[in-house]
Amino acid sequence: MSAHVPGPGPGPGPQNTPQPYGGGVLPGETPPGESSTGSGAGPYRPLTRGWGKGPLLVICLVALACALFFLAYAIMLNV
Repeated sequence: MSAHVPGPGPGPGPQNTPQPYGGGVLPGETPPGESSTGSGAGPYRPLTRGWGKGPLLVICLVALACALFFLAYAIMLNV
């Protein structure tokens, strides 16, 4: 019988891995999280007033037209 001798692992160990170009992170160390690498949330923009009068008026008119349609439909069913 012949004893099975395992071969080397699938890749180099951490001690044999070359350091990345540009002085990156050493093998086995964790890089900083994404949120800690930015400088902020961006430039400040003041808040707007919200809905304009035009779109709000159109939505109210469509809702009123639908309500009147169903009211008239209900009245016609009871007649």
